[in-house]
Amino acid sequence: MNRRQKKDDRRQKTEDRFMSQRIESFRDLNVYKTAVELQKLMFEVTKRFPKEEVYSLTNQIRRSSRSIGANIAESWQKRRYPAHFVSKLSDADGEQAETQHWVSTALECGYISDREHRQLLEKCRRIGRMLGKMMAEPQSWCGRFLSD
Repeated sequence: MNRRQKKDDRRQKTEDRFMSQRIESFRDLNVYKTAVELQKLMFEVTKRFPKEEVYSLTNQIRRSSRSIGANIAESWQKRRYPAHFVSKLSDADGEQAETQHWVSTALECGYISDREHRQLLEKCRRIGRMLGKMMAEPQSWCGRFLSD
């Protein structure tokens, strides 16, 4: 096992530990906290974009990154219905994929560095992995609501 695989394994164990903690609100979800971190980063990064991008790339990347957390919050409130819960998580995952697209567009336009690009994409991918795990095991999330 190489260094990267070991690091990924440690990260996954940490994410699993956080995901097994008692959750009182969507604000307690590690995936939600990570989504909020991403939206803050995207806001700061886009402040440097050219003014002519305000109504296009800047707007798009801010909107999609903010939508991730909003869809996670909405999914949490819909967990009484597993299909609705998964549907909203899927929407959040779609928004993180869209954010990845816009981040890559920003790189291609020369608005962000390679390093920023890698960091932002890794945060998106981390969110995607957490959402994927939740979508694969909705009963463990929805069951908590039903037993409260």
